[in-house]
Amino acid sequence: MNEIKIFAPATVANISCGFDVLGCCLDSIGDEMIIRKSADKGIRITKITGEILPYETKKNVAGVAALALLEKLNTELDFDFGFEIEIYKNIKPGSGIGSSAASAAGVVFAMNRLLGEPFSKLELVEFSREGERLACGSPIADNVAPALFGGFTLVKSTDPLKIIELPTLPDLYAVIIHPQIEIKTSDSRAVLPTTISLELATKQWANLGSLVHALHIENYELFSESLVDFIVEPHRSKLIPDFDKVKQESKRAGALGCGISGSGPSIFTFCKGEQTADNVSNAISEVYKKTQIPYHVYSSKINTQGVKILEL
Repeated sequence: MNEIKIFAPATVANISCGFDVLGCCLDSIGDEMIIRKSADKGIRITKITGEILPYETKKNVAGVAALALLEKLNTELDFDFGFEIEIYKNIKPGSGIGSSAASAAGVVFAMNRLLGEPFSKLELVEFSREGERLACGSPIADNVAPALFGGFTLVKSTDPLKIIELPTLPDLYAVIIHPQIEIKTSDSRAVLPTTISLELATKQWANLGSLVHALHIENYELFSESLVDFIVEPHRSKLIPDFDKVKQESKRAGALGCGISGSGPSIFTFCKGEQTADNVSNAISEVYKKTQIPYHVYSSKINTQGVKILEL
């Protein structure tokens, strides 16, 4: 096998009470990538469509993640070929739904498959984190982990890296609204408090624990009650126009909960069932129709597989 085409999924991270640790994988939103073996050693990016991104390997998140895998491989094997990467972007960088993570996770998944799968999913997360380091300055894992494992994941530890796979609710949909504005990760980090009260921390821990429990027992009501963020959302939501209205109208339309996807500007909602997801999609669209801000709305089931093979 010398070539593979894959679907690299979008993800939602920083899910309400799970800042920097909790994420989930989306099913109908993502990029496509083609990775092939090449006679020339090293990593080359040969095609990018959809967005203007660097072709230079060390300046592209997919290239950096691929180099991390290749470096590890070179310490164990001697081989006489390289890889070419084609990237077909459908996830806008800076959207808050894991654009960089999709590229980084997709390329290492594909390379690993072409090599006969010498690396575990956890090792692939390690390689992907290097792409995230390039994208946002920190090797975060809360987007790349669900992209590779699928479903919901919890980053238990980053040193050493430990990822916990969580179940999902069987009829759960995510509806995402992406206002076409840019919020820099550095700005969204800058508004966060450096200290928090013990009272707020305790409430947040309780919500995260109950949300994880709700996923295990398939309890939609408990899941909904737990989607509350006392620490990050009150500060970051001020950067997103009409966030409070979107939250209010989504809940009125039947959403289980609503929050900031990643560092924004996208806003996620979770819904039980496709009909409710459609109702919520219409409701939050109406909110942004009244603004002068262009937007996109996406609806997706939770992807329990992660990166998918489209063609071998």
